[in-house]
Amino acid sequence: MSNSNSIVWITGASSGIGRALTVEFASNKKLVAASARTKDALNRLKKELAVDKKSIETFPVDVADYKQVNETVNKIENDFEIDCLINNAGATTFKLAKNNSLEEIDKILSTNLNGAIYAIQSVLPKMIERNRGTIINIISVAAVKVLTKSSLYAASKAGLLAYSKVIREELRENNFRIINILPGATRTPIWPNSVLEKYSERMMSPADLAKLIFHLYSINSNLVPEEVVIRPVKGDL
Repeated sequence: MSNSNSIVWITGASSGIGRALTVEFASNKKLVAASARTKDALNRLKKELAVDKKSIETFPVDVADYKQVNETVNKIENDFEIDCLINNAGATTFKLAKNNSLEEIDKILSTNLNGAIYAIQSVLPKMIERNRGTIINIISVAAVKVLTKSSLYAASKAGLLAYSKVIREELRENNFRIINILPGATRTPIWPNSVLEKYSERMMSPADLAKLIFHLYSINSNLVPEEVVIRPVKGDL
């Protein structure tokens, strides 16, 4: 599935699920290209992680900027083979649709949908050339369930889910594995503090989620888990 020069590129790696994924993959001796918008956040990540820091390379990038994404992929591919892309970078607001500003609309769609598509488009050429590739998209149950005050987030995640399903069919002959993860409520900084204080104990742990995703990534056979919905035992908030 991979070789000694292969690397797993994780976007939104500095906090939440992305951070947990970086820890999990690095702890399992996978080389990780960790990306986030700011260099400082990535430096803190590398300093704080209790894993072999030699297994983490950092690449600052704002996924909403196609030029930055393309340049980042070129930098990574100068030294490594991107074996797997994990699209995790995300943004949201918790507002009624009528109250969303144009700036919020642009930021959420540009990050969650356009950014993920830019990343996929940038890694495809080399993956197609090698005739293999794994793309894991951290989507959300919001893509398939109506959650009020999340209209933009839901639209961006539903768009990525639809896009992924189409390219999966287009790339089957190239031995691609496209795995869409649809998590329910997970304890991450994307939530307002008031929600975390009230519901934290029933939310899923990012570390537990990362362990499951690593297991799905590690399956070495001709089967692929295509859409995986993961919820807290007590259900959605």
